[in-house]
Amino acid sequence: MDIYEKIVKCKQNNINAMVVTAVSKQGEGPVEVGKKMLVTETGEALGTVGGGALEFHAREKCKTLIKARKHLHERYVLNDGKIIPDAKTLPMVCGGVVTLYYEYIGAERSIYIFGAGHVGQALVNTLKPLNFHLTVIDEREHVVKQFRGADRLVHKNFVEFIEDEGIKEDSFIVVCTPSHEHDYHVINKVLELKLNPAYMGMLCSSKKLKEYLESTYQQFGKSIDLSHFYAPIGLSLGGGSPEAIAISIASELLAIHHGKTTIDHMRETENGHNHYWKN
Repeated sequence: MDIYEKIVKCKQNNINAMVVTAVSKQGEGPVEVGKKMLVTETGEALGTVGGGALEFHAREKCKTLIKARKHLHERYVLNDGKIIPDAKTLPMVCGGVVTLYYEYIGAERSIYIFGAGHVGQALVNTLKPLNFHLTVIDEREHVVKQFRGADRLVHKNFVEFIEDEGIKEDSFIVVCTPSHEHDYHVINKVLELKLNPAYMGMLCSSKKLKEYLESTYQQFGKSIDLSHFYAPIGLSLGGGSPEAIAISIASELLAIHHGKTTIDHMRETENGHNHYWKN
């Protein structure tokens, strides 16, 4: 399998990766311009950029860049003890200078949508043009058969999916199942397993949220960390159709993804007197 075939498989399986390409070289060195190496988030590597300290450093750099989802140009001096401006010195004796380009290959974020109903479908339609990987889970076979547009569509019990596969770290979770009971089970399973999403939102009313918090505090205690839990979900934009709700949710997801802080969260406008996320 060549690197390009592997890139396709990584995208199909939601495995983030980095392609490292030698883009320039002066003097002696173990790599030619154009050589490539693929490094996945699981640590698998394919191809080479020359071996030795250069390749070791490149693989370690990939780990950091994959987590940050960033591209990078970096220049290296292949001569231990030699220093030149804007370059890193590596413990080698070749004497040349090589520039590597690190290209992130993968989704900007993994989003798990629990519930393939009207809001779930509208949310996928809204998010589809963006570079997110969208996994939709529902245990209702007839609903799953009608669903369109997800990168991955899973017909499975909601909690069983989490138990069997977990949730990718730093992902987003949207909970919009057909019943309050399912919603609570999904969220509490994430809390129970101490998974680490960047965001977990529940489609609900303020009354439903109050009931959920009461039961959750009883189960996990008042000290449970709900800093990444958003309910009612979405921004206060107005509108009650599935499409309007989807825009509200997508807006909140984008704001958090891009690190925006001056936004009007529903958890504050609808539940500002009870700052449960600050416990």
